[in-house]
Amino acid sequence: MTIEETLYTIALTRISGVNQASMLDAYKRAGSAQAIFEHKDSIRELLPDASDRFVSAIRNFHDPLERAKVELEYAVKKQIQCLCFNDEKYPQRLRECPDAPLVLYYRGNADLNQKRIVSVVGTRQCTQYGKDALRNFFAGLQTYCPNVLVVSGLAYGIDICAHREALKNNYETVAVLAHGLDTLYPYAHRETATEMISHGGLVTEYMSGISADKPHFLARNRIVAGMSDATIVVESASHGGSLVTARIAQDYNRDVFAFPGNINADSSQGCNNLIRDNAAGLISNVEDFIHAMKWDDEQVRSEKMKMGIERSLFMEYTGEEQIVVDILTKAGDLQINVLAVKSGMNISKLSALMFELEMKGVVKLMPGGVYHLYQ
Repeated sequence: MTIEETLYTIALTRISGVNQASMLDAYKRAGSAQAIFEHKDSIRELLPDASDRFVSAIRNFHDPLERAKVELEYAVKKQIQCLCFNDEKYPQRLRECPDAPLVLYYRGNADLNQKRIVSVVGTRQCTQYGKDALRNFFAGLQTYCPNVLVVSGLAYGIDICAHREALKNNYETVAVLAHGLDTLYPYAHRETATEMISHGGLVTEYMSGISADKPHFLARNRIVAGMSDATIVVESASHGGSLVTARIAQDYNRDVFAFPGNINADSSQGCNNLIRDNAAGLISNVEDFIHAMKWDDEQVRSEKMKMGIERSLFMEYTGEEQIVVDILTKAGDLQINVLAVKSGMNISKLSALMFELEMKGVVKLMPGGVYHLYQ
């Protein structure tokens, strides 16, 4: 995409008097922002059914264009990508949505068009139950799907926990912000946000100089839902932004899932209601999610094998860990009592050792107390 086209597309977002849906429709029909600019004084030659309001608004291109020039200079200086609707790097899933933003401002290194993308949302007042659910989910997901992009909103509660658990499990993670990239809200999450720039990214539809505001948080929910294959609600009260995101995801014909919770807990009412109303699929473990999404296919198995090879080449084991890995490599899946005999270790010591290997993603405890080595 040329610099001129990027400039004109940014300028279109600054035209006053035209709502976003109408501007997006005009942009699609015209084929480019530059075409609209070139016909600003004769727009009906390009769009015969343009309303009088649109005709009047589109003539006022000067100030929006000047503002776009300032924004583009800022983006270049701060290494921010301006992803316009027709850009090949623009999220393809979001492009399918009728209210997609014309421009996204993006700072990061993740591919926003990865094969598997999941959004995680939930309450800002999350409980230990929600934190544990996230930790177990991402640890389990890593053993099945090593390549998934995780999207959330960097807010307090479930959002920031999702980003941090994703990073712990070597997933790229992207935050959709409700303000320009010249600031950060909440500022308390700056360290995580900084880490995400090199392991995912920050994305927003808002120019620099635009601060966080309540309507912006509601608007960004459609980007969180639209960028992803599925939205997972971890904890939610009976009303809240995460339920709005879930509803939008449904409207986009995307999959929605929810973790069930205690029927007496306020933080679980929203999730339980989604499940009750068949508005979300129930997930109690990562296997439920993987199966529902059909992510347990041959390509995933191939990726797991590749990750296993890389692990065996580069992961460092202690002497006792290496003994266990060697035994499982030769013998296959084994129960812990058989491992104890073959390794010469007592059960107590071996249990602690196997827990450490699980945390490293080297082994998984299967039904029946059998340990499986990923290789």
